[in-house]
Amino acid sequence: MTVAEIQVDQRVIGIDSRRFASVEKALVELITNSDDSYARLEKTGLPVTGRIQVGYERHHTGAVLMVTDQAEGMSFEEAARILTYGGAHSPLSRGEGNGRGYFGRGLKQAIFGLGHGWIETLKDGRFTRIDVFRGENGGYLYDDGEEDRRAFPADYARLGIPFGVPGTGTRVTIVVDNPHVTITQHATLLQSLSDNIYLRDVLGRRKVELVQGRPGGGPQEAGPNGSEPVRFEEPPAILLLGPEQPGSFSHEGQEYPFTLTLKRAKDVELTLKGDERTNGLVVLSGMAALDCTLFEYENQVGTEYLFGSVRCAALTEMLGRGKAVISDEREGLNFKDPFVAAFSRAVSAMIGGAVEAEKEKLTHLERATTSGRTAEMIERLLHHMSEAAVVGLGIESSPEAAGPTPAEEEPPAALRFTTPFYYRKPGHPFHVALLLDAGQLPDGEQLTFELGLPATMRIEPAPVAVPVSALAGIQRIEWTVTGELPGERGEITVRAGAYWAWCEIVVAEHASHRSESQPPHAAVVRPAGHPAGHPLAHRVPRDHGVDLFVGYEFRNLHNSADRAIYSAAERKVIINTGAPTVRLYVDGRGRFRDSARLLLAELFMDVISDELARRRIEQHGHSGDLDAFHSAKRDIIRRYGSDIHLSFLG
Repeated sequence: MTVAEIQVDQRVIGIDSRRFASVEKALVELITNSDDSYARLEKTGLPVTGRIQVGYERHHTGAVLMVTDQAEGMSFEEAARILTYGGAHSPLSRGEGNGRGYFGRGLKQAIFGLGHGWIETLKDGRFTRIDVFRGENGGYLYDDGEEDRRAFPADYARLGIPFGVPGTGTRVTIVVDNPHVTITQHATLLQSLSDNIYLRDVLGRRKVELVQGRPGGGPQEAGPNGSEPVRFEEPPAILLLGPEQPGSFSHEGQEYPFTLTLKRAKDVELTLKGDERTNGLVVLSGMAALDCTLFEYENQVGTEYLFGSVRCAALTEMLGRGKAVISDEREGLNFKDPFVAAFSRAVSAMIGGAVEAEKEKLTHLERATTSGRTAEMIERLLHHMSEAAVVGLGIESSPEAAGPTPAEEEPPAALRFTTPFYYRKPGHPFHVALLLDAGQLPDGEQLTFELGLPATMRIEPAPVAVPVSALAGIQRIEWTVTGELPGERGEITVRAGAYWAWCEIVVAEHASHRSESQPPHAAVVRPAGHPAGHPLAHRVPRDHGVDLFVGYEFRNLHNSADRAIYSAAERKVIINTGAPTVRLYVDGRGRFRDSARLLLAELFMDVISDELARRRIEQHGHSGDLDAFHSAKRDIIRRYGSDIHLSFLG
């Protein structure tokens, strides 16, 4: 038995392995290695099966990965040589254009990053196994067994490689025992491999299968679901450029060709980031997938639904000459390199028209929508601020009137309690009465009740929801409430559509005996500076009214000045899709991005505080006083600004 260290600075292996500690990344490396091997056979004119089986045994705290091909196989000498650590052993670094490549480090990164493993390979009737593992002192070791041996039929059967001619192939097995590695679910792994940008081209030319169990094993070993094909399903799309539309770029006096295919997805959201990204152009060179990017338009508005590929053979040719066309971390193109920069400018110019056309659609976007989660946040905020307007700020919330209405002609509020404040003695039952005008309530709605009462405060009978259609002729609903402990506090809120009323109940030892029988009252509103009896003073027979903020819309106001306004007629906050700041966060399908919720918080705070401040100074007789308006707005922002922002933080 020969056990030896891999000949390289052990710290380098450690750094590489930590960067590579991912089931998906390891499988990408192993699958592309098999693809490379098939490609070398194809160059010699030999027929290939193109079959790559991926085995995945998932356990609670670990997993076993197996990737098997029926490609070249390796002799004992070749298998030992691949453990040499360095760039000269990578086909991509030599400019051969095969696979993605990690400068001769990918296989070892995959094994050491996940745990330990072994390589089994068949060639010319000989079987070779090499184990790769960590030593007790943390060293990176391998055991080649000193030699190969004659291959037996059982070896072929176990590896799932046909016996006979050519009878070649390789299996790499990795035992995942690194506690920091995520053990992916089988379905998740299938999807991530299917969408992986570095495998997408491989999946089109090879037969890649994911097996729950050991590839080549019997039905029991293969798992209950057998094997599943790994295939990239391209979303339904419109072709914008191509397919394979020719282009070129110039560098140091020489012209380099490339081809481009650009599409726009229809009725489907694309993934915008990560190795499973479905948005963007996959950069292909030879058989290598080098990146997925939109070049100078990366992360810009108008690109969310664009995808495709760009092929440029010169990229791997330059890599073979030692040019740094790939980033140091092997995570994509190096745009600082002059050759790559020239390529980027040419591709960007070619797709620029399509991106601008997508942006132009947004400038004429009449309406936009939000996700369900964002819509829920907004609805809760509007409900909260409508109640705060009345309960916290004392603002009259009746709908905007067309003009002054004499008190005797003004209808009573659709919903109102006999008093908004019940201050009662403990242990003494008292009546809470709701007065209503069913004719003003919206058809099809229900009268609902929300109780915020302590456990020791009883209400009889218990309120139950009632359809508005069943309230005809009913003008009063009454309950008996008893509070047992001094200091208790409760609330009752009644709603029917946008109409609502609220009352507060406080139990106090020294409350008046007479308050229980006092008749309903109406508040007297007297504009500041006017004495009682002035024509503008009138009685308002309401203690609440309707929600000031019943909804919101993303609507094009056909101006760029207003980002958001309050529509008094609709009682809605209107977000202007024609405003550049808003448009920046609306994607090509008219969906406002969840990532821009803080912008919504800013817009809603500005509009709501504006409207509440305006109503507040009007109610106090200071309409038109700019200083009073700004003072009222600052006060409202101080009181409710944090509530508004927190609403959008979930």
